[in-house]
Amino acid sequence: MGLTDYLGKKRRLMIVKEVEFGVYLGNKDDKVLLPKKQVPKDVEVGDPVEVFLYKDSSDRLIATTQEPKITLDKLAVLKVADTGRIGAFLDWGLEKDLLLPFKEQTAKVKKGDEVLVALYVDKSGRLCATMKVYEKLRTDSPYKKDDHVEGIIYETSDNFGVFVAVDNCYSALIPKREAFGRLKVGDRISARVLKVREDGKLDLSVREKAFLQMDEDAALIMKRMEEYGGKLPFNDKADPELIKQEFGLSKNAFKRAVGRLLKEGRIKISEKNIEMKKK
Repeated sequence: MGLTDYLGKKRRLMIVKEVEFGVYLGNKDDKVLLPKKQVPKDVEVGDPVEVFLYKDSSDRLIATTQEPKITLDKLAVLKVADTGRIGAFLDWGLEKDLLLPFKEQTAKVKKGDEVLVALYVDKSGRLCATMKVYEKLRTDSPYKKDDHVEGIIYETSDNFGVFVAVDNCYSALIPKREAFGRLKVGDRISARVLKVREDGKLDLSVREKAFLQMDEDAALIMKRMEEYGGKLPFNDKADPELIKQEFGLSKNAFKRAVGRLLKEGRIKISEKNIEMKKK
């Protein structure tokens, strides 16, 4: 294997030559430069050095002793350092930022965003990042039904729902029927495992079981009524899409919470409104 086969990987390579501007690593026929400022103290020809291989701004193979935040085919959450005409540039711990091409973005990103990506080598032999990580996620999570998990959203689908990487590595989905609220790519979420599928992938919900969630939903409805001056401009027979848009709730969840508030005597319902009762 040549040194280019180690692009994007960490390797221990031997120092074969010292020069004024650094040292060369590898062997006499295939070597790579480790710049002077990267060379560890008290090393000499014949000593091994652990380095990461990537390409510099001139597309030349180069070594570094800096620790990258991601290596080839691995996953990591990286921050967007800047954007440009060919894509976004990610901070991955090295002097040269990592390119995230537009075609590898599952949602448009901006400076300061944090996104889950994998590192790959493109057709021109450059290291790039991709947000299309579905095939790289693991399906051997230790979680079971009703466990609470943490994850990051890496893609959304109008057909399927919201795709999540639990612990940044396990494959999970918030099914469309459970995808309430303003969930977007890059969001970190807490969720409950609805089920573990036969293939090991997880189905999640960002909501608790109905009897636990009801109090939180009722509080949300009361807060929104206060914002409307004490009265909602619709009642519990409103269109499901209007309810989802206003509260991020399903119609069933909305009706359960309204029923709780009605039973507690905190609201009254008319043909056109839901109104807070005065204390």
